[in-house]
Amino acid sequence: MAEQQLEQIEGTVEDIIYENTDNGYMVFEVSGGGVVTVVCGIVGELHAGESVVCRGRYENHATYGRQFHAQECETDMPKDLEAVYAFLASRSLPYIGAKTADKIIDLFGAQALEVIANDPARLTQVPGISADKADRIQQEFKRMFGMRELIAYLAQFEISPRRAMEVFRVFGPGAMNAISSNPYLLCGEPLQLDFRHADSIAQYYHMEGDCAQRLEAALLRTLRHNAGNGHTCLPRAQLLDTASNFIHQPPEKLAAALDRCLETEELCVRMFDGTPYVYLPDLLAAEQDIADRLALLTRRGKNPVCDLDRNIQVLELTQGFAYAPLQKEAIRKAMTENCLVLTGGPGTGKTTTVNAILQLLEHQAERVALCAPTGRAAKRLSELTGRKASTIHRLLEVDYTGGVVSFIHNDKNLLKCDVVILDEMSMVDVKLFQALITALRYSCRIIMVGDADQLPSVGPGNILGEVIRSKLVPTVCLNEIFRQAKRSLIVENAHHIISGEPLQKGGKTDDFFFLESDGDAAQRLVCDLVTTRLPRSYGFDPIRDIQVLCPTKLGPTGTQALNVELQNLLNPEQTGKPQLQSAARVFRVGDKVMQVRNNYEIIWNRIGGEQGVGAYNGDIGIVESINTRDRSMVVRMDDKRLVYPAENLGELEIAYAITVHKSQGSEFPAVILPVAQVPPRLCYRNLFYTGVTRARKLCIVAGRRDVVNRMMGNIRQNLRYSGLAYLLQAELPPEQTEAE
Repeated sequence: MAEQQLEQIEGTVEDIIYENTDNGYMVFEVSGGGVVTVVCGIVGELHAGESVVCRGRYENHATYGRQFHAQECETDMPKDLEAVYAFLASRSLPYIGAKTADKIIDLFGAQALEVIANDPARLTQVPGISADKADRIQQEFKRMFGMRELIAYLAQFEISPRRAMEVFRVFGPGAMNAISSNPYLLCGEPLQLDFRHADSIAQYYHMEGDCAQRLEAALLRTLRHNAGNGHTCLPRAQLLDTASNFIHQPPEKLAAALDRCLETEELCVRMFDGTPYVYLPDLLAAEQDIADRLALLTRRGKNPVCDLDRNIQVLELTQGFAYAPLQKEAIRKAMTENCLVLTGGPGTGKTTTVNAILQLLEHQAERVALCAPTGRAAKRLSELTGRKASTIHRLLEVDYTGGVVSFIHNDKNLLKCDVVILDEMSMVDVKLFQALITALRYSCRIIMVGDADQLPSVGPGNILGEVIRSKLVPTVCLNEIFRQAKRSLIVENAHHIISGEPLQKGGKTDDFFFLESDGDAAQRLVCDLVTTRLPRSYGFDPIRDIQVLCPTKLGPTGTQALNVELQNLLNPEQTGKPQLQSAARVFRVGDKVMQVRNNYEIIWNRIGGEQGVGAYNGDIGIVESINTRDRSMVVRMDDKRLVYPAENLGELEIAYAITVHKSQGSEFPAVILPVAQVPPRLCYRNLFYTGVTRARKLCIVAGRRDVVNRMMGNIRQNLRYSGLAYLLQAELPPEQTEAE
């Protein structure tokens, strides 16, 4: 039905106005029937002179007027003399410009492209074109039209031009042969296309549902999908059952396929407590590298430190307070051990302890690198310590050449530091931590700081929890709430949540409140708190100071519904206010937005002149300006300005309300936590705890008391399959193992 409603235009590509070669987004002019039409959309690769048939819809642009947004685009090789010349003169092929195009047309006329494709040696008749240049011209021509052929071929299986271009970049001119032999290559690394696309192609070639390629691909897909849910491995039996349900094939057939994958080392298996666990090779390598490095650090002799207790006393005298016994223990271990975990909830003195450790390390002229997994966490660490802190990505320096993420600092280009202090350790996944330790000298000490009761990382693994559980690495858990923190109900209730005790009700002067409400009424309450009550009573800026944190995206108090309501209330549509629509989202100047996936290429300019690249999942900013002409936006994130072109707008979401998961590592002056309707799978204690502990000055829980009780009563954190604790325990000295 939707296809019938699409309008169609056809003609010749006159000019390319804008092109993004990474994702196939283009703006171009099409001439046909005496009319020139501006067309935009993700259409792959086009060149002047090509014949096109575009299907889509006309839209009225505020600046440009009527434009055609193409959803489909079919192309054909230029045929008439004028189109062939336009194509050659467009500099699409190497060594051919307008003058050389004239010479080629003079010799071969409208048959020029057939000569290039099938008999490139004849090009040497053109002055200036050698045999080598003729071969290069043919190769680029075949690449260009091979990609075009692939885009058209994959379109019948509902694979977009952008993804088709990615397929071509991976497989090259032999892409169609590779896909027809094994369509399930599309589901593997690095493409990871939807399994149903591969199934569609397999059915087209009459492949059986239990063919070896499909069975093996289902196993790999199951492991990759579960890595996205935080698991680094799966028990063999669970892997077989899950894959069996996914592709509706018996577990016995999948077991045979799994054995083949293990033989070819496409997958790996390790035995933990008598149970076989199956890994993707890269995730096993990550956990094994982490275990090896931490074991190496724990086996190295302790660092001798002169007058350590006296230096601690000097710090106490200088600062006018005494450290608690556990803080002193943490300081001593940080100075003498090669590896340390420092953990504790809010108000237990982690920052005070870290600052003491920093002063003593600097007194010894140690080179210290302070880092955290996110930009906001790094900024907060810098504010709390008064020292420069960076994200792990920035510390390692991202290298994105060739479209693959790597780091400039690695095992061949080590970081020049003696100690790394890594904050918000619960947020770090195994691949990122592996990259960090790979770039450290073997003598470099590691201090991991975090709150083990918070949500684990978005990526695979649960490093902080697994390291603590293994008991290999020296660990200090701060548990005393200090006097100044005891005055905060946020801090007090955070500890009540972890211990399962009832929440303390807030009075008028407190910083924590529970307001009972449900359904649409809860939505209205949250909106009223953000827009009116908190700004009026506390002076909070509703956009910059107040953050709504939702357990879920769905329902009246999920992020989706609340963002629509809050945007309309806080930043409504106004005549003269620029706005852009991207998919279902509308962005306006002044909107709060969040980066929802890593972009290692986007350029930012820091106020003051510094320039860099990269925006990361969870970064929050304000839309500063919108250019409706080229459909771009400037977003201010802290002290950085980033330009988002049209094709990158999908990386941003409205962020008046965000999920608790997205808030990890951040703090906000005021937090509103709606818990009216929370799905059972999200009703667990550490999610509620993480939301509450994001608040710095005020926390309001709005919702149903029974939901709060359910969340607090569910002590089972989301189970994550990981072998790191087992790998670490294997490194324990025999005497410690026996004692356990």
